[in-house]
Amino acid sequence: MNSSISVRKASGELEVFSEEKLYQSLHNAGAGDPLISWVIEQIRPQLVQGVTTRKIYQLAFKLLRQKIGVLASRYSLKEAIMELGPTGFPFEKFVSEVFRAQGFNTLTGQIIQGRCVTHEVDVVAWKDNLQLLIECKYHNTAGRICHVQVPLYIHSRFNDVRYMWQRETQSEGKNYEGWIVTNTRYTSDAQDYGKCAGLHLVGWDYPRNGNLKNRIEMAGLFPVTAISQLNHRQKQSLLDADILLCRQLLEQPEQLIKAGIKPRMADKILDEVQQLIALD
Repeated sequence: MNSSISVRKASGELEVFSEEKLYQSLHNAGAGDPLISWVIEQIRPQLVQGVTTRKIYQLAFKLLRQKIGVLASRYSLKEAIMELGPTGFPFEKFVSEVFRAQGFNTLTGQIIQGRCVTHEVDVVAWKDNLQLLIECKYHNTAGRICHVQVPLYIHSRFNDVRYMWQRETQSEGKNYEGWIVTNTRYTSDAQDYGKCAGLHLVGWDYPRNGNLKNRIEMAGLFPVTAISQLNHRQKQSLLDADILLCRQLLEQPEQLIKAGIKPRMADKILDEVQQLIALD
């Protein structure tokens, strides 16, 4: 049904609407088949030629929020990451937490001397004999993409820093890797260069296993911007208070009150947070 409907992606490209894609995105958020069927039935009448994928997302999000708020929160994960902006600093901290959840020690915003020049590195992570230089490429609007120039540039920075790392007294037996993490996508040329150069590229849905979405969900590291009951001002207030992750609210529930949220609503939000984390 609606197989002839073309939808407009954030990049401006047109593609044929796929009910299967919509089903899968709702399923990935944790919705069961009866709820998914209901959501799709509600959306079908809105499917006109040229409707944007953004519009379809907004409709699905609104319908999920009407039924089960925590599923709306999970469904909005990609959008929630884009709400961490406008600067890339919160995203760097978020990426740092993702690697910490994988057992790494991490530091953000490090100034490191390379062979030729000094570099400000977004995240440095280390575990056992492995040390990573991680550059974060954050976009707060949909449709942006990382072109091949990004890994070309990061590769040269990594080589400059690695040269000095390998000459440290504690470097024997250590392995060094360069990583790039983005909340969007890479061009095929960027992916090919990463593979050829030995750079680890992580995008929203790249690679198939170990992409950013996978890593976030496996670690249960949902940002506060994913909470469906918060408005934009309240989310920004929490970010300004250095509350980045939902789990921090369980440790510091008073931050909700400081953000101007009434106690009764704060209790509802904490309940949503507990459910969101419990789903993983």
